[in-house]
Amino acid sequence: MNSEPHRFDRDTALTLVETRSHDGRVTAVFDARIDPGWWIIAGPNGGYLNAILLRAMMDAVGDPSREPRTQTTHFTARAKPGPARVTVDVLRSGRSLSTVTAQLEQDGRLIAHSMGALGMARSSEPAPISFQDASMPAVASPAECELVATSGPIAAFRERFEQRPVFGLGEPAMDAQATAGGWIRPAPERGGDALLLSTLSDAWRPAVFAKRAPGPEHRGVPTIELTVHFRAPTITCAIQPGAYYLVRFRTRTAGEGYLEEDGEIWSEQGVLLAQSRQLALFA
Repeated sequence: MNSEPHRFDRDTALTLVETRSHDGRVTAVFDARIDPGWWIIAGPNGGYLNAILLRAMMDAVGDPSREPRTQTTHFTARAKPGPARVTVDVLRSGRSLSTVTAQLEQDGRLIAHSMGALGMARSSEPAPISFQDASMPAVASPAECELVATSGPIAAFRERFEQRPVFGLGEPAMDAQATAGGWIRPAPERGGDALLLSTLSDAWRPAVFAKRAPGPEHRGVPTIELTVHFRAPTITCAIQPGAYYLVRFRTRTAGEGYLEEDGEIWSEQGVLLAQSRQLALFA
């Protein structure tokens, strides 16, 4: 059995520097390292940075029963490879919900600011309402979909995942639906958790490319703000290595150099694991 940590876990690992308390708030400071293996064109993938921030939140709260429920991150500057520092403030921990902020810094520069809520599963009498009206898109199985080759300016990031496209397969056209996505899983294999979902929320080719292909001078679609809602933590954590996730991303509005992208992450069994929305630049 391989006892080495998965590269994703190694590249999002943290070292606790100090913790302190003041007026009922807990602050935890961590050392991190931004690895160039998650680069996409000119900088690290936003979902990868999101996962580092989320791991810091989870470590600072220190209660496995409080699963991530939502995370919103604003990206303020481009990170570079190498050391970084994450400072987490646990603003409040109630009976079932903790509200947390985290800041990622390099060389005194703010790279990203994140806010999250980590909460226990709710129980009551009568039982909490539970339903899923959303349905997973009917698509071909992973085995029936072609594997994407690793090449081009985002090769480093693409090497971290196996991708089999389903949506957005036609030639770019302005009258096309701005939709992209397909089956995806970590390479090498890894089990499911909120950290992986946080990264998958920003792991696919931007949906806007279904309308206009990137030109030779294109500098990417850098994320300004990314929000992820984690909808099924118990099911997510039970997903075994080797399983695929179906992701679908859609952009409905673009203008003045900005666009939004809505995402869904599904299990192979049709459970909606996470929803995302981001605002990005069309650079």
